[in-house]
Amino acid sequence: MKLQLAAVRIAVAPVDMRLGADALSLLVQQALGAAPCDGTAYVFSNRRRNRLKLVCWDGNGVWLCQRRLHRGHFVWPQAGDAVCALSEEQWQWLVAGVDWQRLCAPAPAAWRL
Repeated sequence: MKLQLAAVRIAVAPVDMRLGADALSLLVQQALGAAPCDGTAYVFSNRRRNRLKLVCWDGNGVWLCQRRLHRGHFVWPQAGDAVCALSEEQWQWLVAGVDWQRLCAPAPAAWRL
């Protein structure tokens, strides 16, 4: 079954991966200032960036998904903003463990062959 996501937002600060759907939803409300039941998927990571948790409320309940990389880490936005929005393509690259930020980066101005 494929979860259809209206929007994906990354919570930039690391969280305790022991937190469940209710505690993560509370973080969405308090730390990010958003409504957890707005159809947006909120993604959280641990400090080492090798685990993700996604929480998303649909019309019937809540989805709580987890992903763990056995090698490497997820590429995460830099601290500064509390939350970062992703396109569907960027989300697919992120969960695959690919540097999704470099896919959209412009070529260097001094690029020469």
